[in-house]
Amino acid sequence: MGHILAIDQGTTSTRAIVFDQSLRAVGSGQLEFPQHFPNSGWVEHDPADLWRTTVETCRMALEAAGLEAGALAGVGITNQRETTVVWDRHTGEPVANAIVWQDRRTAALCDALREAGHEALVRARTGLLLDPYFSATKLKWILDNVDGARARAEAGDLLFGTVDSFLVWKLTGGRVHRTDATNAARTMLFNIVDGVWDAEICALLSIPMAMLPEVRDSADDFGVAEASILGAPVPILGVAGDQQAATVGQACFQPGMMKSTYGTGCFALLNTGDTFVQSQNRLLGTIAYRIDGKTTYALEGSIFVAGAVVQWLRDGLGIISSAAETEALALRADPNQDVYLVPAFTGLGAPYWDPDARGAIFGLTRGSGPAELSRAALESVGFQTRDLLEAMRADWTAAADGVLRVDGGMTANDWAMQFLADILGQPVDRPAVLETTALGAAWLAGMRAGVYPDAAGFADMWACERRFEPRMDEATRARRYAGWKDAVRRTLSGG
Repeated sequence: MGHILAIDQGTTSTRAIVFDQSLRAVGSGQLEFPQHFPNSGWVEHDPADLWRTTVETCRMALEAAGLEAGALAGVGITNQRETTVVWDRHTGEPVANAIVWQDRRTAALCDALREAGHEALVRARTGLLLDPYFSATKLKWILDNVDGARARAEAGDLLFGTVDSFLVWKLTGGRVHRTDATNAARTMLFNIVDGVWDAEICALLSIPMAMLPEVRDSADDFGVAEASILGAPVPILGVAGDQQAATVGQACFQPGMMKSTYGTGCFALLNTGDTFVQSQNRLLGTIAYRIDGKTTYALEGSIFVAGAVVQWLRDGLGIISSAAETEALALRADPNQDVYLVPAFTGLGAPYWDPDARGAIFGLTRGSGPAELSRAALESVGFQTRDLLEAMRADWTAAADGVLRVDGGMTANDWAMQFLADILGQPVDRPAVLETTALGAAWLAGMRAGVYPDAAGFADMWACERRFEPRMDEATRARRYAGWKDAVRRTLSGG
């Protein structure tokens, strides 16, 4: 009874990992699922795929670990955030495909709300900007555009949830409709000061509050997974959105600690303790975690394109056949060429929030080739992280020069991590356990189950695999970053 099953339901795949009593991964399973793009700027998932891959990967992980479900002390769930699911409370059938966090279909609605003067209210209550990224306008779109959905919702027949809520509902056989505070905080409907669903914002968007799940702590009782699913009844004891779970998995429990996750995009979270910082620099104020009824806040910056820029080199330009090649190419690049690649393929995220910006390359010469483009692609991730850090320092004076803890697939690239340390001018720590998102979900559930130590004990277990110390001199750092800022200025839609 000392093992924990962590479900990591992501944007392109679902993973499940079994952790033992020492927080070591002892079995896992992973499955990809289809992405749906019915219109330009639209991104959808079939909720049936999310559920199917969750069940299958859980069974795969248990088999790989050589365990029966009865050996589990609990389940932890972490998930792609903001993705919006609406389903029938009686049958469990979704009324439409899930609208994914990347989807931009509600941009015009967000513009109209902003022009009507509602952004100040939304920011003060939720910490978020009016943007299609968040769940609220996606939910309104479903109610307004799916035949009969609004009438059914107002009659009490439909439920809304982010992916965690949908999985909890399915795992418990439709008995439990709950979410945690971190996922609720990403809907743009949750008052993160008072810790309740905001009636005024729900009324503004005509969203029936009966659709909304009960909000619990991140380590809490989320019901029991039915025996028919895993083979034995197992309590669900931890839930957190993926970036918050990574923050927990990186043991960023002290104010001023910061982690940055490099996957398709990049998400940096800075622990601000019990202080809800309303950003003046277009970052997001959000909840890092809520444990024992105590809310810990964070500042978050989102970069839309990180690892995706390397995928573009491979799939769009065809100049590499695998991501690993970029490291050797960057080492061969001409040091006298300052090539800047601004990867605004789908606009720019924080701190610019310019959805209409588009990618551009500056500084090309006849001597520029695959090596220089590869180096510029990797450097773009470091430069964008510096943008976030500068904004965080401007918003919160306690964001002093510390150590950045990193995770995600791109952190395997030593050249990129060294440049990150160089351009930030501060150390970068890569942890021994790279599966930090699943680890965070496992710790939340295992701590609740009494299997794992408290936050202080877990922080003591965190181990660094490698620290990257800055080597670049300050003059070079300032010159290179000034060049980046100039490139971004030329890329912005109004610039």
